Amino acid sequence: MYAKIQITGTIEAVTGMHIGGSSAFSAIGAVDSPIIKDIKTNNPMIPGSSLKGKMRTLLAKKYNSQVGEPDDDDERITSLFGSAKKKNIKPSRVLFSDMILENWDELKRYGLTSRTEVKFENSIKRTTGVANPRQIERAVRGSKFPLDIIYEVKDEETLKSDMQLLKEGFQMLQYDYIGGNGSRGYGKVKFYDLEAVVVIGKVSEETMEECNRILSEV
Repeated sequence: MYAKIQITGTIEAVTGMHIGGSSAFSAIGAVDSPIIKDIKTNNPMIPGSSLKGKMRTLLAKKYNSQVGEPDDDDERITSLFGSAKKKNIKPSRVLFSDMILENWDELKRYGLTSRTEVKFENSIKRTTGVANPRQIERAVRGSKFPLDIIYEVKDEETLKSDMQLLKEGFQMLQYDYIGGNGSRGYGKVKFYDLEAVVVIGKVSEETMEECNRILSEV
């Protein structure tokens, strides 16, 4: 069979989130560590590669018997996310789109005048007591990003098991973080309003109901 399913929903930043962008050409006095932004709107964004990579890493921690390269991940993971291993190449069945801030008007109603915030941090070198101040840009708490994942259906049984794996990835990420500096409170997110819809081909109503039931458990 051939079909494609679109998984939509919302990712909300529960704490300030820093997914780093380039600072190679920052002017003197600019933020030391800027975040990645959409070049057209200058809105904060979550690259699809960041979300996919983080979810895969968390699932690997759960299912892999030992630490290794992504191409050596557990069969359940490589089957879904893909592998470039020689003589065992597997195309990914999931396409993660970049996600751009969608609720700037809502944030403005809370009195915000900027789409991002700058957090000042200071590290102290223990041996000398010398301070090393820095400025880190973050997407603000309450920022919302539209989730958009396209899943290519192999067969209906595999679809249901893959949805279970994606659900686990979403759940694990909600108890972890995305981006940098997670141990200092950055990058905590939550997912909601997840929904799977057939956009190409046909999948039975019973299977789609089961997929949406699984996603509702996130």
